[in-house]
Amino acid sequence: MILIQRMLSDTPLRPVEEQVELLVERRLFLKRRWRGVAADGTEFGFDLESRLRHGGVIHQTESTEYIVRQQPELVYQLRPGSLEEAALMGWKIGNLHLGVQVVDTLIRITHDVAVLQLFEREGWAYEEIEVVFNPLRVTAHAS
Repeated sequence: MILIQRMLSDTPLRPVEEQVELLVERRLFLKRRWRGVAADGTEFGFDLESRLRHGGVIHQTESTEYIVRQQPELVYQLRPGSLEEAALMGWKIGNLHLGVQVVDTLIRITHDVAVLQLFEREGWAYEEIEVVFNPLRVTAHAS
């Protein structure tokens, strides 16, 4: 097993043919200590100084780069029609205290039954899509 303490690079430098993927669930990106197995069977142990990022290089050999990638996950996606509607959606979704990602003119939110109930109650049109989900990082009561 190879022990990883930090990413070597934010982005790969080698061509795709020389990359091996370690595909992991989003929640592992939040953990400091965990284990994983790359696509070629190489085992890794993680005791991290800081968080990993999707697409980062975690290990290199003479011929290969090992890249950590986040698994796509099912989320809901909204397309607000106006700034006012976006603000209202943000406020009501925020009251659920679930992960939210804002991408251009889209709002993505964790796939959860409470969210679905909110959308149906409000009559909001939504899509279910599978993407690499990166919710906003916020800290309650931050100064």
